[in-house]
Amino acid sequence: MQKSIAIWLLICCAMVFAMVVVGGVTRLTNSGLSIVEWQPIVGTLPPITQGDWDELLEKYRATPQYQKVNKGMSVDEFKSIFWWEYFHRLLGRLIGLVFFIPFVYFLVKKQIDRPLGIRLAGIFILGGLQGFMGWYMVKSGLVSDPHVSQYRLTAHLGLAFVIFAAMFWVALGLLSPKNENLKSNEAMQSLRRFSFGLTSLIFIMVLSGGFVAGIRAGLAYNTFPLMNGHLIPPEIFMLEPWYRNFFDNMATVQFDHRLIAWILAFLVSLFWFKSRKVKLSGTTRIACNLFLLMLVIQISLGIATLLHVVPIPLAASHQGGAVLLFAAALWVSHRLR
Repeated sequence: MQKSIAIWLLICCAMVFAMVVVGGVTRLTNSGLSIVEWQPIVGTLPPITQGDWDELLEKYRATPQYQKVNKGMSVDEFKSIFWWEYFHRLLGRLIGLVFFIPFVYFLVKKQIDRPLGIRLAGIFILGGLQGFMGWYMVKSGLVSDPHVSQYRLTAHLGLAFVIFAAMFWVALGLLSPKNENLKSNEAMQSLRRFSFGLTSLIFIMVLSGGFVAGIRAGLAYNTFPLMNGHLIPPEIFMLEPWYRNFFDNMATVQFDHRLIAWILAFLVSLFWFKSRKVKLSGTTRIACNLFLLMLVIQISLGIATLLHVVPIPLAASHQGGAVLLFAAALWVSHRLR
């Protein structure tokens, strides 16, 4: 039965992956502010009649985004941004149901012990918090500035990765309850610490990517490897006080994201070479190889996204790639635990 629970959690992980990608497209198409109310139950029903659409558009006309960006938008044009946000919210509700209903079933059947039940209940609470965080983010773009807060966007993105990590880790534990690398030595312990450090750094890079997306830093400095001819752009500390540059300055935010990518390129390669010198099981070896491969793919997607000035297909793939890279890092860390 543990395998069934693990498969259920992995299905939820796949849905969170889809949620992250759809959320990225929603942001890239400027669709996130098209629904101006948070109605967890009633909002599940889509608009059907022309009157429904007219009512929604009338509410949207009161927002800063309509008045400053989309003035004069027709109903058909409004539909093109509405559906992305609607499906993003609908997918969030669907994830909640797909998690909650089997959870209750497994509890009723007494197939979940107390420690696992506590962990799963914690994940469900995080999911509810994520719904609130999503609305809290949207609210920031409905006041005066027609853009959501990059701080709230990053928090929303980071929480999605935390939820993914929690479900993925529990699922891996159910599928592989015992560590295959039983022989613990200094080399193994060093590799284990290294993998956990890399997983943490990838999460930090995800957060830095949230700030890149939040202030649209990918639309500037669309050259590589230099930033408009500079290794370090001269505008990197142009804001006062100095710490604002790390969150509000396009040059600094993009530079930080690039810097972490360079660091990861070096460290993950070093980790892979170190892993070659340690006796690992076949599955763990595959995980290490996949980790390096996924980093190469993700960095390539990031460079392509930048050079082509953030086209939606590439940018969405890059955001989805971040989830897969994070998953690969988690898998390696779990195999070495």
